[in-house]
Amino acid sequence: MPTTEEETSAGADRLIADRYRLEQRIGGGAMGIVWAGTDELLRRPVAVKEVLLPKGMPEGEAAELRERALREARAIALVTHPNVVTLYDVARHEGEPFVVMELVPSQSLAAVLSEHGALGDPQLALVADGVAAALDAAHRAGIVHRDVKPGNVLIGDDGRIKLSDFGISRNVSEHTITSTGIMLGTPAFIAPEIASGEAVTDAADLWGLGATLFAASEGAAPYGTDDDPLATITSVVRGPVPAAHRVGPIAEIIASLMIKDPAQRMSAQEVRRQVQGLLPPSGSRPFEMLLDPDAPTVRVRKPASTARSSTEAQAEQEPAQLAADPGPLPFMLTDPPPAPRKRFRWAAVALVLAAVVLFAGSAAGGFAATRVLAGRDVLPQLDRPAPVNPTTPRLARYVDEADRTEDGRGSFEVTAPEGWSSFRGSRNQPTESMIVYLVSPDGASEVAVERFQDYYGDGYTSQDYVDVLEQRSAGQHGRFSLEVDEASGAVESTSGEADRHLRYTSSQGGLIGPASTAEGRVTTSQVMPRGGDLWVLRVTSPGDRPADNDELFTTALNSFRLTGA
Repeated sequence: MPTTEEETSAGADRLIADRYRLEQRIGGGAMGIVWAGTDELLRRPVAVKEVLLPKGMPEGEAAELRERALREARAIALVTHPNVVTLYDVARHEGEPFVVMELVPSQSLAAVLSEHGALGDPQLALVADGVAAALDAAHRAGIVHRDVKPGNVLIGDDGRIKLSDFGISRNVSEHTITSTGIMLGTPAFIAPEIASGEAVTDAADLWGLGATLFAASEGAAPYGTDDDPLATITSVVRGPVPAAHRVGPIAEIIASLMIKDPAQRMSAQEVRRQVQGLLPPSGSRPFEMLLDPDAPTVRVRKPASTARSSTEAQAEQEPAQLAADPGPLPFMLTDPPPAPRKRFRWAAVALVLAAVVLFAGSAAGGFAATRVLAGRDVLPQLDRPAPVNPTTPRLARYVDEADRTEDGRGSFEVTAPEGWSSFRGSRNQPTESMIVYLVSPDGASEVAVERFQDYYGDGYTSQDYVDVLEQRSAGQHGRFSLEVDEASGAVESTSGEADRHLRYTSSQGGLIGPASTAEGRVTTSQVMPRGGDLWVLRVTSPGDRPADNDELFTTALNSFRLTGA
């Protein structure tokens, strides 16, 4: 079996569609990888998105993920604007779509906020102006982005602001993808009308802009925790709109965007008008000291190559000849696919995507609440089995990957009730993690598997995880009670720590509905050091169902198994 380095080398040396050379992995998520590369025909740098399909994914779901990649390409193709990442091409290679885009040396606003905290007024004004301009252009083209958040705002090394990841955008003339695994937004930034299943208009993006500016102004997302995404979305729909502590024009803009009635929100044009007096002087670089120059997404220039022949050196100085044939027109995925392609794995580069955004990486897994809060089933009615009887649930084996970097260690198996829906998300407490959620049809219970990659190698301990549980589970105004915290099992040699068994109850302040009951929510979890990673298996249920929680947790824990290398 090839080593991780060999797999990375093979992946980074591929030539896609006889034109695009993949050189360096700069980002990735649960469903895709982003490469820095070169268009060998035009000799310009490009970013290439590759669809990454989990092992064992049904072909129907795989087709929807491919369609999502094309949906993003179609959306960006309609929007030509300096503040939107430019689409260059959609190429098909070995039956899979590759989206070829502008390569922007940059970091995401989320990465900047995580490292440096809240921004100043000139920086906020630049973000507001750039994103508002991008949204105005998209809306004029009939495109609703639907996932405006700090992770999708890129800050270029020259100070440019770019809006990226139109993967769940919607053209008003198209039908919306609505099926298992297609995420509808990020809970802490999702517009109330999206969360409650109502019609989505341009105004949903204006809420996202307001929530993004709130996070950039306050240094924290407007709505509590994604550790309980159902509770977060309940707060968005039914809770009060949080008020920013900052005063002045930026605070007024945020308040005018984060209005629950879509018709009352400030327009993108008005946002731009109001920030003009706060913008930094032309030519200045207000983010220069905040970007990490060593981040792969900033340092995406072509890496120094080995010694080249004089012929190669001369060729670089000569103008490229135009192709005799520019190639076929954009393709349809209904064409017969070629023979199955060889599967590759790649090594880790674990920094936040900024050249172009993660496929769904930063998205959290509680999107089932978009239907629950609207009084509907968790997912739109498709050809699905009848709901499981909660008193005598049939069990099923779930196989998935809690993996950002395809290092081969993120695969696992776990048993849970049949018919539960699977979603992926991420957290940044106490450090970045990848989470797979299994959510019950009624949205009340979930089994979650969370992986913190290289956790102990980065100097964290299991206690660091326990210390942030209250903030993760209850937010600033909720209730939290840690009832059980005890060692379980032998000491793991790599970390020097044993498993920990935890049980706690929590609720976020003011919650109503299926995500919260009078007794709050009870969570039982196992904190497991494994080979330098920290794995957490947890089961969360309404507080009035402790017996169900115990039974479900015992089933999940006894069946949990890591299957990666």
